[in-house]
Amino acid sequence: MDAVDQNLLRALQQNAKTSIQDLADDTGISTASVQRRLKALRDADVIRKEVAVIDPRKVGLGVTAIVAVELERDRLDQINAFKRKAREDPQVTHFYCIAGDADFMMIVMARDIADYEAFTHRFFFADKTVRKFRTSIVVSTEKATLEVPI
Repeated sequence: MDAVDQNLLRALQQNAKTSIQDLADDTGISTASVQRRLKALRDADVIRKEVAVIDPRKVGLGVTAIVAVELERDRLDQINAFKRKAREDPQVTHFYCIAGDADFMMIVMARDIADYEAFTHRFFFADKTVRKFRTSIVVSTEKATLEVPI
């Protein structure tokens, strides 16, 4: 990956709808070269997905919770089942296996506190493999990005 690829990636992270012509103008290469490079970046899974970034509040999601989870470390199949459940649940927007005081850190979105409470009953209390979980409710979002520093 060279400087041109890095510039293309930076531009696309800012606006994935940037035209091929604008990308060519910004990087000083031809539109055909831009298209070839973007195809190569997609084929190599450098560009994994192109999405719309939605304002959660404007679609009725007023609560963001950061949750640390500890599991009972009895069986690998139970841990894998928990991982699968978290990956598949639409309310879990980020899910990390971590080293430290907890086993996992997750970001959960909910309509309101009652909706988050229902999530905890369904997701944590009903799961015998969960030893404990600690929740921090986000009061304000000062920065949230999926951009990778290039």
